[in-house]
Amino acid sequence: MGGELCQPRLSQRISRLKSSLVREILATANRPNMISFAGGLPAADLMPPLPMDAITDPSLYQYGATEGEAAYCEAVAQWVSETGLAVTPAQILPLAGSQQGLDLAAKLMIDAGTPMLTEAPTYLAALQVFQLFGADIATVSLLANGPDLAELEQRLAKHKPSCVYLVPTFQNPAGTCYSPEARRAVADLLDHYGTLLIEDDPYRTLALDLTHPATPISALLKRAPWIYLGSFSKILWPGWRLGYLAAREDLMQRLINLKQASDLHTQRPGQLAVSHWLRSDERSMHVVRLRNGYRLRRDAMQAALNRHLGDIAEWEVPRGGLFFWVRLLRHKATRALLAQAMEAGVVFMPGEAFYPDGRTQEYMRLNYSHATREQMERGLALLSTLLRLDGQ
Repeated sequence: MGGELCQPRLSQRISRLKSSLVREILATANRPNMISFAGGLPAADLMPPLPMDAITDPSLYQYGATEGEAAYCEAVAQWVSETGLAVTPAQILPLAGSQQGLDLAAKLMIDAGTPMLTEAPTYLAALQVFQLFGADIATVSLLANGPDLAELEQRLAKHKPSCVYLVPTFQNPAGTCYSPEARRAVADLLDHYGTLLIEDDPYRTLALDLTHPATPISALLKRAPWIYLGSFSKILWPGWRLGYLAAREDLMQRLINLKQASDLHTQRPGQLAVSHWLRSDERSMHVVRLRNGYRLRRDAMQAALNRHLGDIAEWEVPRGGLFFWVRLLRHKATRALLAQAMEAGVVFMPGEAFYPDGRTQEYMRLNYSHATREQMERGLALLSTLLRLDGQ
């Protein structure tokens, strides 16, 4: 039969679906000779070799349980408990990267119009998930050592969010690491209002100059429910997409059921590879090597920023994580500037992408883990030239 193609009747939520700017940029960033400060790409030379001997059992290539491999859940429970958040293997759910944990938490907590609270700025891919499910997102401002506590209490009292999404340790994009006092104060407020915490903690291992404990807020809660997300993508093999969530016991079965309905189970060889690494004698040596390598890269970008943007921008030197959060003093870091930068051969993340309403345009997020020193110099020199031309 001829005529026009029939159009499917799509779900209402599809009208809220936005593409990820990072994913769009990565296609451009992979072009030859493009200098990328955009995505949070780990340094390939700092990844350990895959433990191939640990994944030779042919049974690993058969279907597995949604709850995950026992070895993985046991090793990850010990890994999480070392942070101060005591959990059992039954409280661990393997994920296809911690991004899947955001999806499961949103499915659990958010309907169209559900109020929730995030930091401002916050992780843009989390915003993508929450907006897809129709969350009514309110925000709380980030200060030097954590959220504005007065503002947080006001939002909890008036907005009455179903959940709060926070990245307390080397926050993406701002790099903020909550002080111990701020962590305790946030926990007390969440306990008082009984609000569920979604705590995202993918950068904890990348601590470069941390001078105080970074106990998960989830470990400090007495009454409020919590979901704690972690990832191995920043420290091991991101292409394998291995992460996990831990949660209060009464939430686990619902999260397992949601995972089962999503993808049945997380790939099994990767779970065994990660559990082997977690139990290996080389783990601590690898973490030290990782931190030393990223400290060198961080310091190289700090020096290059001083040379090329020191008179037109300000920033805090990150104490961990993978990013500089740079505030321009007289210019704008918009998507229009991004388009010009990509034509010139360099990419960055404009700050507006990290706010629910895209209102703030004087920030840019710059990744320091992937580029070489020479690329940092050339890329920041190009950005400096474009910014100064744009300001004329």
